[in-house]
Amino acid sequence: MLCVGIDVAKRKHDCCIIDSDALKTVESFTFPNSREGFDMLLSKISELGIPKDKIRVGLEATGHYSSNLAHFISEHDLPLLTFNPLLTNRYKQGFSLRKTKTDKVDACAIAQMIVSGKGSQTYSSSLYHNEEMKSLSRYRSQTMQKCSKLKISVSRLVTILFPELEGLTSSIHLASIYALLKAYPGHEQIAHCSMKRLTHLLSDASQGRFDKSKALEIHQAACRSIGKVSLSASMELVHTITDIEVLKQHIVEIDEKLKEMVDQEESSIIDIPGIGYTLCASILGEVGDFKRFPDVDKLLAYAGMSPSKHDSGDYHSKHNKMEKRGSPYLRKTLYLAARLVAQNVPRFKEYLEKKLSEHKPYKIALSHVAKKLIRLIYRLGISGCPYLA
Repeated sequence: MLCVGIDVAKRKHDCCIIDSDALKTVESFTFPNSREGFDMLLSKISELGIPKDKIRVGLEATGHYSSNLAHFISEHDLPLLTFNPLLTNRYKQGFSLRKTKTDKVDACAIAQMIVSGKGSQTYSSSLYHNEEMKSLSRYRSQTMQKCSKLKISVSRLVTILFPELEGLTSSIHLASIYALLKAYPGHEQIAHCSMKRLTHLLSDASQGRFDKSKALEIHQAACRSIGKVSLSASMELVHTITDIEVLKQHIVEIDEKLKEMVDQEESSIIDIPGIGYTLCASILGEVGDFKRFPDVDKLLAYAGMSPSKHDSGDYHSKHNKMEKRGSPYLRKTLYLAARLVAQNVPRFKEYLEKKLSEHKPYKIALSHVAKKLIRLIYRLGISGCPYLA
């Protein structure tokens, strides 16, 4: 068996090749992160004359830095294993008391981990597809966060320019209010606008929900407003609202693509009431292949929702907090899904009420619902069976 350990970096990668007896086959070498460098790696491996089924290539799961190299290795039909960087660091520490950190040492540690056969995950084409779904789901989450921050900025600017507006509508983040503020970003502009034009703008933007009486109410409030007249704040408000509208359009496009991906998966998780396409895509993308988890406890640990353990001698801890060491995206998604499923599925609602009746705080009770939901999701993912209410 030939074990190829690669330490990934941004511009170059270090490689160590050893045999199954942990003896170096070739001297450690460095190759650039380019097509020429990838071909150099392939050439070094080919020169050894070992069949592909007797070769194992391993590297750390370092996100975008390892993405292109992993795809290249997979395309050339070389068995690829990925390792958690935390595990490789702990493994390396177990062999030396010295603080040694070099790329070549890390590459050799990865090669030795391949020999040990522990802590690895097999890279496959299905995993690559799930990575695409995961990346798009995470991008959606980041876009939503940007949108939320911009909405906070809108609230801040409205408080400066026209503070009375918030009390006149259910929300200042309505499409009709955004249209009003883009056209007239300040109380002074609204006060000098004709009633006919203001009424027409609000009626069109709200699809008839805001009539002349609402336009008159806003106009009168603008005339009496204590808001500040600020050119800079008005310009920032218009630009911020424009950015929000662009991001919302991006989210619509992302949602359409995620729906296509989920439909291709044909997963029965989407049939659970309360779990929509975006939540389902996030779960499938973060979990990947359900079969890589031997049991549901391993999936719980991956989500960072398994309890920590602290036993020593006769001492056994009773109040153990969640580890929270797994995927924060998956954990957040499961909490959101648990809340929605508890609203739509009677047995989950009853379970939540039961935990609340035991005087557990809402977040703790919801975490129990999320764990119950994980068990259902795992069963559906492993079996491929349809969801039955």
